[in-house]
Amino acid sequence: MKPRLQTSLGQQLVLTPQLRQALHLLQLSSLELENEITIAVESNPLLDWDESVGEVPEGMPEAPVAPEAAAPEETPDRERGGEDDGWEPPDSWNTGSSGSGGSGDEDGLDPMDRLVHAESLHDHLSWQLHLTRLSPRDQRIGAALIDAIDDDGYLRESLENIADTLRPEINVGATEVGTVLHQIQRFDPLGVGARDLRECLQLQLEALSGDTPGKTEALRIVGEALERLPKLGVDGLAAELGLSVEIAAAGLHLVRSLDPRPGSQLGGMSADTYITPDCVIWRHQGMWRAGLAGSHTRLTIHRGYEGMIQHANGSDAAYLRGRLQEARWLLKHLEARGETLLKVVRCLIRQQSGYLEFGEQALRPLTLREVAAEVGLHESTVSRAIARKYALTPRGTLPLRSFFASGIGTDGGGEASSTAIQSMIKRLIDAENPRKPLSDAKLADTLKASGVPVARRTVAKYREAMNIPASHERVRMA
Repeated sequence: MKPRLQTSLGQQLVLTPQLRQALHLLQLSSLELENEITIAVESNPLLDWDESVGEVPEGMPEAPVAPEAAAPEETPDRERGGEDDGWEPPDSWNTGSSGSGGSGDEDGLDPMDRLVHAESLHDHLSWQLHLTRLSPRDQRIGAALIDAIDDDGYLRESLENIADTLRPEINVGATEVGTVLHQIQRFDPLGVGARDLRECLQLQLEALSGDTPGKTEALRIVGEALERLPKLGVDGLAAELGLSVEIAAAGLHLVRSLDPRPGSQLGGMSADTYITPDCVIWRHQGMWRAGLAGSHTRLTIHRGYEGMIQHANGSDAAYLRGRLQEARWLLKHLEARGETLLKVVRCLIRQQSGYLEFGEQALRPLTLREVAAEVGLHESTVSRAIARKYALTPRGTLPLRSFFASGIGTDGGGEASSTAIQSMIKRLIDAENPRKPLSDAKLADTLKASGVPVARRTVAKYREAMNIPASHERVRMA
């Protein structure tokens, strides 16, 4: 044999750990992110707090976003200069002490207004279900499926049992239930609604782009050798699947980066978590603007330790270089998180300016798919970007998910959001004669006369969702 040189092509997984960190940071709430960053600074000597104060965009109100948050940073596309448009912030935006007799804290906000209601996995899935354009029949099947999903995100009940529970109300078979389940399995978090671990991992892999390194091999590993992985190892796996050790290792690395319990991502907040808005929405010179609110991006590289790398010995230099790389990735992902959040919020402002201007009655139908298409992101990424995120607006601190709503067709050819219809119903009930309250049928007729054809049972559903009693109970109360 003669010595010779040979080149070969191979795949190597490089970005998966960084991508996983970026997605993890994106779905954290503001307070959770602050805690994550604090731990990172304490454990990584190459990270340090940046004490410099960023410039506040012109026209941004001095909003008391929370005791933990600092002034928002300047964003690159802000127009500078000019007079304000005369908009005055609400009284709750005033800084300073709450004054005598006030129940608010030192930032002027009522502490009860900053309490976050813990969102469970079922709440998150139900919200996405209501945004889909499924028929009322499929919506009912979807609700039954979501009720059967456990906290880990798995569907433990068989499709036949779920069909049996629905048959007193609707005649449905297991095949139809399975069709709706495929829709729910596309919801965030990826992998939810799976019947077993193999299906859970396959759902997450199938959602990745086709050029993801190791995707094809990972699908083969999950489909053909998942149960034997602990015994096979990389070498045995490569031999069984007929792959090189490097390619098998890349596929196995991708499988290990997946989440076997996707449902555990939600429901972790306690009921007494306080709201720290992630962004501020304000009006300046007749235009709605958005800026980040928070100090978690005020990190920098510790220049002292960075300068020690070239003078350190082998082991110390390797340690510092590793920590420096981790710090750089964290800073990059924090910047990407802010850019993604601002991109989504600005899209919401463009789509729902009427909501900010006039309130819920002007909320137009909007889905995750529409926003994802406009900003060029995947639906699951948009869902992560708005999960447990809040915006401080002239109408108070609002969850970003409140900017989304399902729609109902109108006589004019457009659509009215379900939230707007609820607001119309509430306004009609508030203005009714308490001695002669409006029935659900009368409310439906009034809405139909306004160009919003809504069935009586739909009015009853929306009224019950707002905890408004029926007309005969309102007569008794009056």
